[in-house]
Formats: sequence, structure tokens, C-alpha cells
Amino acid sequence: MATAAKKPAPTKPAKRTMSADHKAKLAQGRNESRIVGKYLDALAAGKGKRGRKRTPESISIQIARIDKALAVATPIQRLELTQRRFDLAAEHGRLTSRVDLTSLEKEFIKVAKSYASRNGIGYNAFRELGVSAEALKRCGISRASS
Repeated sequence: MATAAKKPAPTKPAKRTMSADHKAKLAQGRNESRIVGKYLDALAAGKGKRGRKRTPESISIQIARIDKALAVATPIQRLELTQRRFDLAAEHGRLTSRVDLTSLEKEFIKVAKSYASRNGIGYNAFRELGVSAEALKRCGISRASS
């Protein structure tokens, strides 16, 4: 009678740990990514849309018109006017709250060169997203590095 050879019990793979240096580099990357992202978000939010510019005053006038129209509107018109009012109120809030771009730019300048070199991002990519040439110069990112 042939006996089947017993297979050895499967061994667990060795638990792998990261070195402190590797953990620090990951944290640095997350921090730089967060700072660059906040700055680019602020730049995008500051860019106006094409066409006639809205002011907080013009939005307030539109809201007042909607309030008057609500009194005589049909239920479906009230629904649409109410949504329009919410949209205008949100836009009014965006226009009246200003992001402190100078502090975000200072943080961006500290980390942008390191972030760009690690991620292979060149001068032209930053310029395309609205980062000023002056800010990139202060970062040490030049056209030659694209």
C-alpha cells in the first residue's frame, strides 16, 4: 500500500515592515500633495468664468427679485425659484469669502520643487493650471526643467 507523502504545513510569509525612512518619505509625499492641491484648488476657485462677471450686489438683487416672484408663483414655479435662490445664495457665499492666497502660495513655494521632481511635473503643466511664472521662479522650477 502506497502512503501519500505528507505535505508540510504552509508557512506564513514573513511580516514585512517599513523602515522609518520610508514612512517619513510617504508622509512627506502626502503633505506636499496636500499643499500643492490646496494651492491649485484656490487658483481654480479664483478664476472667473467667461462672460459677464457677477458681483455680490447683483446676486442680492436677483435674490430679491426671486423673493417677490415667489409670492405669486405656481407650486412648480416656486420649486424652481427656490432652487435658483439656493444656487444664488451659494454663489454669493463663494464670492464674499476670500481664500488667503498669499499664505497658500508661501506653502506651495516651499514644497513645489520637491513635489514636481518626485512626480515628473514640469513648468508648463503648472503654468497651464494658472500658477504664475513668478511663483515658479521662486520655487526654483524653470522652463528648462520641463
